[in-house]
Amino acid sequence: MLRFSIGVITVCFLLTACNESVQVSDSALVVKPKPQKLSDLPVPSADPKALLGSQLFFDVNLSKERNQSCATCHDIANGFVDKRNDVLSGAVSLGSDGHSIGTRNTPTAAYAAFSPPFHRMVNGEYRGGQFLDGRESGLAEQATGPFVNAVEMALPDGAGVVARVKENTRYENLFNELYGEDILEDDVKGYAAIADAIATFEKTALFMPFDSRYDRALRGEIRLTPEEELGKTLFFSQQFTNCNACHQLNASPFYEQETFTNYEYRNIGVPANAAVTARNGGFIDNGLLDNPAINDPKHAGKFKVPTLRNVAVTGPYMHNGVFQDLRTVIMFYDKYNNPSRTINPETGLPWAEPEVATNIDMENLEIGPALPDQRVDAIVAFLKTLTDKRYEHLLETE
Repeated sequence: MLRFSIGVITVCFLLTACNESVQVSDSALVVKPKPQKLSDLPVPSADPKALLGSQLFFDVNLSKERNQSCATCHDIANGFVDKRNDVLSGAVSLGSDGHSIGTRNTPTAAYAAFSPPFHRMVNGEYRGGQFLDGRESGLAEQATGPFVNAVEMALPDGAGVVARVKENTRYENLFNELYGEDILEDDVKGYAAIADAIATFEKTALFMPFDSRYDRALRGEIRLTPEEELGKTLFFSQQFTNCNACHQLNASPFYEQETFTNYEYRNIGVPANAAVTARNGGFIDNGLLDNPAINDPKHAGKFKVPTLRNVAVTGPYMHNGVFQDLRTVIMFYDKYNNPSRTINPETGLPWAEPEVATNIDMENLEIGPALPDQRVDAIVAFLKTLTDKRYEHLLETE
């Protein structure tokens, strides 16, 4: 497993979100995150490439309208997810042009370095990679995507990103020093170096501190409450919930660097987000099948199992942000085994049909007894203990 040391330096950049917004319904919540100085937070200094990557990560000039950075959609103050609620209650993100939106909820960049390269397992299933469909194998490859995505940062190509970086003489000097003289004169090598620097930053302890209440309890520093302990027992029990069939990487619940995902792909029957689908012309998200390397229909509707680290403060949930509340997610899982769990509490209507009704993982979903509300609450309480220490204050507002 990866281990990193952390130092403290001062970096004079502002953590900001995109100031553009779009017209939404009157009922939509529009919230602008308060800008925060990166210098208020610890940044690893041991690796100069990581420091360079941190500067690129926060640089809004690397987007079409010079208003959006990696940190806009992966907000360091909010669990590395997009907490702008400009569009469809935050289900998807707004692009640099101020009107384009994506089709998927922004996944957290925290703990992403632990995902193995995308690969096919002996059972024919797939594991690892980046993005919800694994279409990029590693962090550096993933870092190249948003810059040139037409509905995200929207620069024309890698050469355009390199050109923006070269506008900053300090960047150019650092790249020459760290990656070789005139590295940015070659657009292909220069773009790869930019991505590598960002990936190096994402491999630092800033992204994966392992200091949640769960971790501190594991180290004997604190004790979980009785409700949290009950939730922990339920979570790791194959008899009562089977949560750990997908959300446990290591064989023991006492492993000190558990990431709470096996990095595999599952279709759990998530309904379409009707508002997102309508805004994107009726688009149906086939998940893993949309990965250019995959053409077998048996993978339609499968998405990468997300980490549960910081899950209580990184909603909305599911690949399309269809659920706003973490408790709703637990109730959604429970509906497969609980005949009384027929109503989506967020809509007051019966659960909608799956977006992709084939390949649903009933083998794992239909294991365990129905959960009474007390046990649902206990599982939610346990999941809150997976919140990194610096985000625990956010639990009060979720």
